[in-house]
Amino acid sequence: MGALHAGHASLIRAAAAENDRTVVSIFVNPLQFGAGEDFESYPRPFEKDRQLARELGAAAIYAPSPGEMYRAGAATRVRVSGLSDVLEGVSRPGHFEGVATVVAKLFNASRPDRAYFGQKDAQQVAVVRRLASDLDTGIEIRVCPIVRDVDGLALSSRNAYLNTEEREAALALSRALRSANSAFLKGERDPGQLRRLLQDMLREEPRANVDYADVVDPVDFAGPGQLAVLAVRIGRTRLIDNHQLGEPFAAALSG
Repeated sequence: MGALHAGHASLIRAAAAENDRTVVSIFVNPLQFGAGEDFESYPRPFEKDRQLARELGAAAIYAPSPGEMYRAGAATRVRVSGLSDVLEGVSRPGHFEGVATVVAKLFNASRPDRAYFGQKDAQQVAVVRRLASDLDTGIEIRVCPIVRDVDGLALSSRNAYLNTEEREAALALSRALRSANSAFLKGERDPGQLRRLLQDMLREEPRANVDYADVVDPVDFAGPGQLAVLAVRIGRTRLIDNHQLGEPFAAALSG
């Protein structure tokens, strides 16, 4: 959705390295914002984004207006059942319907061989994978690792909303994930215990308002598994993060 950072850059680099032509879509999608969310204030530094995408190897940028993407009278929406009804789907009703609809339209517009998404939006990745498979698109969904800042915070366009104190408080997310991962590596396998560890670590940060902290199956997000997922509000900013337990943390950006 624009406001490109190093995480987005990793996707563009990977696509440019593995394909003949890379198309970058930049579109702040109104369908995936709920009532009271930050659609109007979402950062839109388009000229900066366009320059960065070109420098990274994009052959084209697709940046439609909302009116071009959703013509007047359009009534069709795409819904991925099950995956859209848990965690983020509960917290943000209609969000994944907006994601699935815009992704289906972007796939139709670009007809890609491969599409690149970031692991930070893990449930979105699962929705897109199911969509691509169920609709027989033939598109290979490539997922690139989370990119973290030098202090461990997962990069997000919404990090720009955080003031200095909130930025420090936001580190509670990566601390909680690292703590659960450490316990897993030491032999803890009980999802309930790992979930409580995540929640207890987040409670230690007074500015953290926890939406959910769970350990789920990365395919259906319903049953227990080894993917630790978090959604936490720091001040007015809602942040998400995740980690596949047992795996090393992504390398942070250098200082």
